Amino acid sequence: MEPTTAGERCQATLDRVSDAVIAENDFLSTVLTGVLSRGHVLIEDVPGTGKTLTARTLAETLGLSFSRIQFTPDLLPTDVTGTHIFDEQENTFEFNEGPVFANMVLADEINRAPPKTQAALLEAMGEGQVTVDGDRFDLPEPFFVIATQNPVEQEGTFPLPEAQLDRFIIKTEMGYPGPEGELELLNRREKRNMKIPTADTQLTPDEVQALQQVPEQITVTEDLKRYMIQLTQATRDDNRTNIGVSPRGLQRLYEASRARAVMLGRDYVTPEDVQQLAQPVLAHRLVLETEAKVNDVSKRDIVDNVLQRVSVPGAESSGGASPAN
Repeated sequence: MEPTTAGERCQATLDRVSDAVIAENDFLSTVLTGVLSRGHVLIEDVPGTGKTLTARTLAETLGLSFSRIQFTPDLLPTDVTGTHIFDEQENTFEFNEGPVFANMVLADEINRAPPKTQAALLEAMGEGQVTVDGDRFDLPEPFFVIATQNPVEQEGTFPLPEAQLDRFIIKTEMGYPGPEGELELLNRREKRNMKIPTADTQLTPDEVQALQQVPEQITVTEDLKRYMIQLTQATRDDNRTNIGVSPRGLQRLYEASRARAVMLGRDYVTPEDVQQLAQPVLAHRLVLETEAKVNDVSKRDIVDNVLQRVSVPGAESSGGASPAN
């Protein structure tokens, strides 16, 4: 599939999703970028903004099997992965698949569950498989996790450990809809006896996998590769961070930038692609120093500052870095 064709398919998908979900197009594009780059997406926002509807609608549009896991304090790891059940007739144990066996898994309110249960997703997200009682089971392809979490300030939440956060290629926020969006919500509520707009299926699992191959065709110049390296190194050198962006995070920025180029129908990456994705790809990977936390320094502040400091390829002659968008 050519990048131009892939871009058209991605735009058609976004159009269908936006028919059913009231959300900013930039948010929907960011989520689809994560899927296209074969990664997992973490959406953090307060309840009631439409996170669950977004995940379900995207799965329907992409033609993928969908499973929703409601994370709660009493959820067990086997409630996610599955367990062996004894068959009295055959006198054998058979594996009963858990809800993680789907193309797209919605881990709803993932930070409501304790760390042991959160960790049940680590192997699935990293290797596309689960191991139960020593037996390995492959998950269906393609496989994505879209996790939602409530802001950590809310009661009854367990912050995700760094290893878990690092498995998400993108972390983003949905935000509240604008006035026109909320008006549309009220109009739909007024006409709730009428059929609510739904998203038509646009792709098949095989076509989604074909789309995932397209970023491999995208050109990234040496200058842009070095630009990405300088950005991640700058997060490590910042005295406000205890841990900066890892080499894995650098690779994820590279992959996401290529995916964004595909979504825009291009066969090359631009500095703007990197800048647009720096926040959702890099910020959640940072671990702040205690003093920075006390001074209310945010991870987003650090990424913004890094984008301002590091020179953009082609902008050196104009005096340094161009403002991030």
